[in-house]
Order: sequence, then C-alpha cells, then structure tokens
Amino acid sequence: SEEHLVGDINYIFCDDAYLLNINQQYLDHDTYTDIITFDYTDGKVISSDIYISVERVKENAVDFKVDYDVEMLRVMAHGLLHLAGYKDKSTEEAALMRSKEEEKIKLFHVEH
Repeated sequence: SEEHLVGDINYIFCDDAYLLNINQQYLDHDTYTDIITFDYTDGKVISSDIYISVERVKENAVDFKVDYDVEMLRVMAHGLLHLAGYKDKSTEEAALMRSKEEEKIKLFHVEH
C-alpha cells in the first residue's frame, strides 16, 4: 500500500542504551527515543534498518494505556509510514500519521 514496493526492511529490537548510542552517534541527539529509521529507499522501493527500543515501547504502552503488542505495531507502522513520505511535525501531519498508523495496525488483526 501507500504506492510503494517493499525492498529489504530489517527491524532491530534493542534496549534504551543501545538506541541512545545510535541516536548520539548518528543523529547527534542525546535523548531516548522509541525508534530510529535509516532510510535506504530507492525510488518507490522501501528499504531500511529500523531500530526499536523495546523498553521505550513498553513505557509508552503504559503511558498511553494500550497493550504492549498494539504499541509495538504502532511504532513499527510509524517507521514504515515515514519511509513512505509521511511526516508528523505539524498538528495536521501528526493527525494523518496517527490515522495511518491505526489503519496499518488493523492489517495485523487475525481471528483465532
């Protein structure tokens, strides 16, 4: 979806310390974050290394009062949406991003 093709997408699940080191080393940010996405997209073929702090996702799930699994899916979708060109800096962009995250999370729903 989103008019892109899937190339090589690698999710790397790590802890806060590991992701903080990446944030400091590559982005010159000295803050914790839940996700860092390295974009290797070529045209419409999305490729990336996506680093996700499991600790941040757990804490966010508690803060947002959602299940851990739902928050993890949201963060995973969030990274892909950035790669597809979605932004979240303005209020309008953030609202669209959240709507798209919810849309993508529903794709993971499986009846047992």
